[in-house]
Amino acid sequence: MFSELFNNPLSFLGWLVALIIGITVHEFSHAFMADRLGDPTPRVQGRLTLNPLAHLDPLGTLMILIARFGWGKPVVFDPYNLKNPQRDTALISIAGPISNILVATIASILLRVLLITSIQNGILISIGFLLLPPIIMLNIGLAVFNLIPIHPLDGFKIVQGILPTEYARQWAELEPYGMIFLLFLVFPIFGSVAPLSQITGPMIHFFLSLLMPTV
Repeated sequence: MFSELFNNPLSFLGWLVALIIGITVHEFSHAFMADRLGDPTPRVQGRLTLNPLAHLDPLGTLMILIARFGWGKPVVFDPYNLKNPQRDTALISIAGPISNILVATIASILLRVLLITSIQNGILISIGFLLLPPIIMLNIGLAVFNLIPIHPLDGFKIVQGILPTEYARQWAELEPYGMIFLLFLVFPIFGSVAPLSQITGPMIHFFLSLLMPTV
């Protein structure tokens, strides 16, 4: 992605805008859900906002641009403020990926509308193809990636939230090993293709086949 800054600056701009939107909406949705479920911590910490500066982690954003692997600023919440900590933690966690899928769906609808109604307007079509496809692809990528059930990704807490209490405790014991598992998936240790892409690729392809219009 970062290489496009010099090869295709406009394309890089489109991906940068998509990245800012994707991370901002994702983290805001975590904060919003926590607040709705009774925990004021994200509101107190200034996370209940769509201002990107409240959600972007400088290093994590740079890593996404360079290595296509990074992170936003995690939303902190206090489970003791939740009525049902196990269930509500899962709801807070799944809010992020769902919001990304929703953004991608809205972008897909807008792109289809542009193609149908503004076919004679070259400027609108150019802006649409500059911004909307990256928004669709990046938000789907963020959603699918975060649904992987490995700590610190959202999928880990989602699985913990739907397991029976006894199994949820056993599942939580895997948390300290999450980063080891995640690094193993991200980097191509035993081959030219990272295991992560083999796991997420089919699901990402499925969503994009539904959302990306054919011209």
